[in-house]
Amino acid sequence: MAGRTRVSGSSVVALCLLLVSLVACGGRTAADPARAQVQRVLDRRAAAVLDQDRAAYARTGTGAGFDNLSAVPLAAWSYRVTDVDRTGDTATAGVELRYRVEGYDRGPVTAARTVRLSRDGPDGRWSVDSERPAKESGQQPWDQGVVEVVRGTHSLVLGVGQSTGALRGYADLADRAVPAVSDAWDGDWARRVVVLVPKSLEGMAGLLGSPASSYRGIAAVTTGETGGRERAPADRIIVNPDAYGLLGSLGKQVVLTHETTHVATRADTTAATPLWLSEGYADWAGYRDSGRTPAQAAPEMAGAVREGRLPAGLPTDEDFGFTADADELARAYEGGWLACRMIADQWGEDRLDAFYRAVGAHDDRAGAVEDAMNEVLGTEPEDFTARWREYLRAEFD
Repeated sequence: MAGRTRVSGSSVVALCLLLVSLVACGGRTAADPARAQVQRVLDRRAAAVLDQDRAAYARTGTGAGFDNLSAVPLAAWSYRVTDVDRTGDTATAGVELRYRVEGYDRGPVTAARTVRLSRDGPDGRWSVDSERPAKESGQQPWDQGVVEVVRGTHSLVLGVGQSTGALRGYADLADRAVPAVSDAWDGDWARRVVVLVPKSLEGMAGLLGSPASSYRGIAAVTTGETGGRERAPADRIIVNPDAYGLLGSLGKQVVLTHETTHVATRADTTAATPLWLSEGYADWAGYRDSGRTPAQAAPEMAGAVREGRLPAGLPTDEDFGFTADADELARAYEGGWLACRMIADQWGEDRLDAFYRAVGAHDDRAGAVEDAMNEVLGTEPEDFTARWREYLRAEFD
């Protein structure tokens, strides 16, 4: 506007009142009430889930999904709207879902979701048309179908597309894994696990939000929300039934014990913890009471050493990539296991646990292993690596 025109205070008030529906005083856009309205309908929907009230759930919109999750024992379920993109009487909301499984989760699972809504009728209320995982986010089990729940002594198994007998088998293995891990790991942990068993490899990949090719041949993985020592995260052991089903009874038990170890050690596993230690310790706990010799449990490393291909150093994090060559990946896991086994043999199991915690106590990777080796084992990385290489020679030459 050209020139400088002075406007009286009363004129300013009148102007603000005139434009309040479009622009707030001071140049700030007025808040769209749709966000608050969407939050309210999702609050009602969350309450219906917790109350297992099918009618109340249906009053918030589509009833799809209610039966899929109705068997899951929930201690908490809530939505937080993060953004709303509204076009007339339709809207797409970005939402954070937070939930806890009763008796198992100290901390919540969080999941990014996309909710589509519409409104019609005389009251103009918003209702939910669909809810799905946000782009690049993993599915929840109930996104894949009706969830069947099997309870063990120390475990809860959530399965989709699996028989009750098969799910009971997973619970039995997990129930043996939990006390085995507690006997190995002297840290404080919940001593119970949640196991997710989808119908297939593709279902596993859907839960992880990744391509199926990333996990082909991987029997199981553990996911968790890393919270350090301040809070206990909600871990999930996710099984690849295609690969897991090819294992023998011992292999199945070792895998479940390995993954349960990740649950137990999660609070002491941080950005400072190298994969050779976290994966090696989990394998050490898995094989600890198995009676398997190093040559039986580490055939790839045994073959490499006998052929004169002794590794120059401990496995790097990159060596553990699921897309790596299968033999190289096997040697990475075996090398980490043998390093932890060496610590248990030469320094004692208590020192191995203390070393693990000392590494994880650091804020970042730099200096973490070096300091822990010095403080707990009385050695340094160069000497430790030399001893590890000699340990390999002694076991396999």
